Amino acid sequence: MSQYNCIVKVLNLKDENISFNENFYSEEIIKGVRSQIYYGTLTYQPQYCYSCGCVFDNQFEKHGFKTSTITLPKVSNMNAYLKLKKQRYKCHHCNSTFTLKTSIVNQHCYISNNTKVAVALAASNKISECDLAKEHNVSHSTVNRVINSFYEVHKPNYNYLPEQLCFDEFKSVKSSVGAMSFLFCDAHNGSIIDIVEHRRLNSLIKYFQRYTKKARRSVKLIVIDMYKPYIQLIKMLFPNAKIVMDKFHIIQLISRSLNKTRVRIMNQDKKNYNKFKRYWKLILKDRAKLDIKNYRKVYCFKQMMCEEDIVNYLLDQSNELRDTYELYQDLLHSIKNKNPELFTTTLDQIEQEYPNISAYMKTSVKSIRKNKSYILNLMSTNYTNGVIEGINNKIKVIKRIAFGYRSYHHFKLRILISHGMGTMKRGLSHSA
Repeated sequence: MSQYNCIVKVLNLKDENISFNENFYSEEIIKGVRSQIYYGTLTYQPQYCYSCGCVFDNQFEKHGFKTSTITLPKVSNMNAYLKLKKQRYKCHHCNSTFTLKTSIVNQHCYISNNTKVAVALAASNKISECDLAKEHNVSHSTVNRVINSFYEVHKPNYNYLPEQLCFDEFKSVKSSVGAMSFLFCDAHNGSIIDIVEHRRLNSLIKYFQRYTKKARRSVKLIVIDMYKPYIQLIKMLFPNAKIVMDKFHIIQLISRSLNKTRVRIMNQDKKNYNKFKRYWKLILKDRAKLDIKNYRKVYCFKQMMCEEDIVNYLLDQSNELRDTYELYQDLLHSIKNKNPELFTTTLDQIEQEYPNISAYMKTSVKSIRKNKSYILNLMSTNYTNGVIEGINNKIKVIKRIAFGYRSYHHFKLRILISHGMGTMKRGLSHSA
């Protein structure tokens, strides 16, 4: 392989009109960083004048060179530049001069198209745009422009919706109303369908009315959290959809009520304060998973105890805590084991079986009774909001590593790109 072919392969240059002489390489300090410099020359016979459009003839003459320093993708983890001498011509038809063009870089631009493509491809990774800019030796503004110019805006198919959907929201940018944006995905495979800037009911109604009635009627099941407007939206626009309330949010509701009860009793009982504070996880733990065999020395207690003994000791300090704990465990057991009979019986007998439950748990029970039919639906299906919560977690990571976003549309584009939903435009030589 010749020296020329080696350089072309290493730098991935496709323009055959660029040539290299013997002194094609050097290393220099540019912007305080040792960088690789490649020297090349661009020359060929143009077909016409770039100013007046006259076809090349004897009225054209060479008019020196113009040297451009073009940023290339890194080579061996070092910044790389191509100092390209571009042939200039003078057209005597219009007395103007012009510089030859090359496919490796856009006109009036000093960042190679290969660098832009590398930035666009790397945008799908969980990395901030500042780090992306530093990694590819460009500015943050360039990264922003490349992402916006290389990817098409996601357009959902308004004639189709999957049979199973998941609804949820995430903390968006400050400019969004309520600072919360709406996200929904296919419950079967976890693929994002679309993101809506606002989660308010009026905004969601206007959005879903874009979908055809046939598409909305084809939806059989929707998994939601306890956000009331979602229920109103589904009843209004999805007549055949069964509402399923996600079990994670139900368990979270009652566990928080139990924990608040523990904290209040802990603050009132100075004698056992340390015990309540240290072993709070055991109170929230599933009763069936408590260790009842292994006795050991535990902090705050003089005698050998197992986990069940510790919990029983703490519950003995308050009837309110005990009844709240017993109700929590029965509801937890019925939901985890998908036992609708036990769930219904427990709710119906709260006043008789658990008379001393805390005010926090009473509020939670009120919410559960209000949404009882939707909670019972979760016991007849395996669909949960787990897939969409995973998406939300990735969104939080993208936002955190970028230290937040100002533009909603740019934030949305990064989310879709990172989840494989961004479609790269054809013909990657876009100006940026």
